[in-house]
Amino acid sequence: MTRSLEFVATDALDILQRHGLDSFEALWQIEAELVDEPNAARGGRSSVGRLELEDANGRSHVFYLKRQANYLIRHLRRPLGQTTAGREFFNIQRFAQLGIPALDAACFGERRQGRYRQALLLTRGLEGYRPLDSWFEDWPTLGYRLQNDLLIAAATLVKRLHNQGIVHNCLYPKHIFLRQRDDGIGARLIDLEKCRAHIFSPWGRMRDLDALNRRSLAPRRTQRLRFMLLYLDKPRVDAEVRYWINRVERRSSKKRMRHEAGGRQS
Repeated sequence: MTRSLEFVATDALDILQRHGLDSFEALWQIEAELVDEPNAARGGRSSVGRLELEDANGRSHVFYLKRQANYLIRHLRRPLGQTTAGREFFNIQRFAQLGIPALDAACFGERRQGRYRQALLLTRGLEGYRPLDSWFEDWPTLGYRLQNDLLIAAATLVKRLHNQGIVHNCLYPKHIFLRQRDDGIGARLIDLEKCRAHIFSPWGRMRDLDALNRRSLAPRRTQRLRFMLLYLDKPRVDAEVRYWINRVERRSSKKRMRHEAGGRQS
């Protein structure tokens, strides 16, 4: 593999070589514009930076570079820990195999440096896409047709995820990316590090729908109902639809009350 990287996408190799970024060390050392404050948790550190690289034809390509040191997640299969970048790379590949639209990996690598477990994951920017919370900021100006199309695309994507027995575990509007296309609305998921199988219980799906519901303030009540009908593949409201709506609303209300109570105490 190219200079200690475990994976390099075929369509990214030329541009990385052109900029001398086809090795772990080069990507680890390069200056990248931070898109958020680095996260210091799990006994380690993780940061995400933005890179804009030109190809041989002068066209600009946007990438996002996640770099981590001892930033681990532990689970039954990996009791000694797995880098969250490694977990996300695994899920990106898994989603591609299952036909769940998500972000694309350009390269991935891990190494040990003394007592540090370092990992990096380079993903392509989703050109033309906007996160759902960005669409919500413009919601009153979008018009009913576009609002409806966006909700259909989001509901279809979440349904496809859950139908494969996978839950996102951090399903906020900022993690659903949507784009207008000639043939409709394109939809993709990002931030896959917490995704996992959840086949035998509805509670994982309930958590996803609750998180999305609480963070989605713009859609009207009728639009939320439309989303649930699409998600459950129902032509009209029945007992199952009412059950899911009531459970999600109850869970969301409890979370909001706890959040408000915590805010008053602080």
